[in-house]
Order: sequence, then structure tokens, then C-alpha cells
Amino acid sequence: MKLLRFVDLFIVSILLILVVGILVPIPAAWIEMLTTTGTIAVMVLFLVYGMRLRTIEVWEGLKNLKLQGSVFVSTFVVFPLIGIAFHALAVPVLGVHFAMGLLYLTLLPSTVQSSVSFTSIAGGNVAGAVCAATISNILGMAVTPLLVMVVMGASTGVGWHSIIDVLTQLLIPFIIGQLLQPKFGDWVRENRWLTKAVDRGTILIVVAAGVAGATARGLWSDVTWIDAVLLVIASGILLAIMMWGTWRAGKLLSLPREDSIALLMCGSKKSLATGLPMAAIIFPPHVVAAVTVPVIVFHQLQLMVAAVLARRLSVGRGTETTW
Repeated sequence: MKLLRFVDLFIVSILLILVVGILVPIPAAWIEMLTTTGTIAVMVLFLVYGMRLRTIEVWEGLKNLKLQGSVFVSTFVVFPLIGIAFHALAVPVLGVHFAMGLLYLTLLPSTVQSSVSFTSIAGGNVAGAVCAATISNILGMAVTPLLVMVVMGASTGVGWHSIIDVLTQLLIPFIIGQLLQPKFGDWVRENRWLTKAVDRGTILIVVAAGVAGATARGLWSDVTWIDAVLLVIASGILLAIMMWGTWRAGKLLSLPREDSIALLMCGSKKSLATGLPMAAIIFPPHVVAAVTVPVIVFHQLQLMVAAVLARRLSVGRGTETTW
């Protein structure tokens, strides 16, 4: 419950920044300062991620090939394919900007913290979930920009320079963090507040910079409350499809119940912590805010739905759960 209260407070902070950023224009110099600060914060964030992760955990997790392969296919193959089909239907309903953000959402890696937490609550394979979500995020630093370039490049101006920027600002700090992990890893893991503070702080800065830049360019003038409601409905439909699909996939693959739960929780989630900083690097400034709003909406929905499902699966341990 403490985690959920903290997440709710964090989401409220994001929403507050969104509202203030839309209603209160700020000078261009402040926007540039926020953007620069966000770039530095993103690099620090992935440096901390690198120091926190034990390399041995990744290698151990790779041994469960069926689970890891299922999460990878769900995250980087099935989700994007559904996103492409969804995008064609979403443009007339949501408009170009939100439809673009929803498509970008489907190309992101899985989230780590909530996937692991809810897998644990539901009685799933926690070790497998840790590895699957972690590997997803590591691979996502290269796979997501490539997918964005292939799927969205023509409409957003994303190209190889965006991939180079991601590798420079995300992967290199992460590798440096891994090199520092033997010396500082224990301290970082013991002081979890550091990762949380950098993680949340980075997201808030990225959101502030993106929304302020969008306000300065008049992006929000075409967005209505009806658009926002429709975005929530579309996000809910997308989440329901992926949660049902990953659970059924676990059955079809004859995965143990614990692995099926890990696949459900990891394969149907998308990372806010990776998605927003990456959007700030990949996309031109005039589209950053448009692609971040659907990520924020989907993130909150997946937390609420996963919390309910995790409790239900926990109660149903040892019995067959059908959807």
C-alpha cells in the first residue's frame, strides 16, 4: 500500500505539472534550461541504473529461455504490431498527436519496478520477472529507437541520429554504471531512495520541459477534453488486449503458473521511467509532449488494473484462474 500511495502522489505531481505547464507559458530561456537539465538528469538516471543492477542477475535469468523469449516477443513484436493496427483506427478518433503517442507507447520496453512488485504480490516467478523486465529495458535502449525509426520515422523525422543520441545518453552511462557496480552497487541498492529520487525527478523534469515546449508552440490548442477521455478509453482497450493475450499465451505455451504470472505482468506493461526520457532524446521538440501524454495515461491505468489482478491471482493460488 505504501508503494501505491507513493505512486499515486507521483502521478498527481505529473498531472499537476501538465496542468500548470499548459496554463502558464514560460520564457524560452527557461524551457531551454529545463531541456538541458533533463538531458543531464537522464544520463545520471541510467548511470544509477547501471550501478544498481547485478550483472549476474541478468545471466541467471537468461536460463529460463521460454519465459524470457515470451516476454521479449510480447513486448517488442506483438505489442508493436497491435500498436500499428491500433494507430490506423486511432488517428480519426484521437487525432494525429495522441495517436502518435499511443503508437510510441507500444514500442517501449517493459517497466521494472511495478512488474516485479505485482508479480510478487500475485505469487509469480519474481526472479524471472526481475530478469525479464531488466533485460527488456537494456535491450530497449537499442530496440525501441530502431522500432521508432522504422515504424514512425517518416512522420516524426526520427533517424539514425536519434539512435546515436540514445546510445550516447542512455547506453554509455549504463555501461559506465555497470563498470562501477562492483564498487558502488551495494551502496546504491541499500539506499533505494537514491534511485527513486533520480528516477522520479528525471521524469518530472522531462514532463515539464516537454509540456512547456508544447505550450510555447501552441500544440494544445487542438486538444479537447473529449480527446482526453477517448485517449483513456483507447489506452484501456489496448491494455485489456495485451493482458488477456499474455495470460492466454502462458496457457498455450504450458508455462508454470508462476511463469505465466510473470509473463502477464511483464509482457503487458510499458515503462514510464524509460519512455519519457527516451522520448525527449528521440523526438524533435515539437512532438515530445504529444507522445508523453499517452505514456502517462497508460502507466496509471496499468498500475490500477495490475493491482486488482495481482490480488485476485494471489487469492487464487493453487487453483485455475480463467479469463
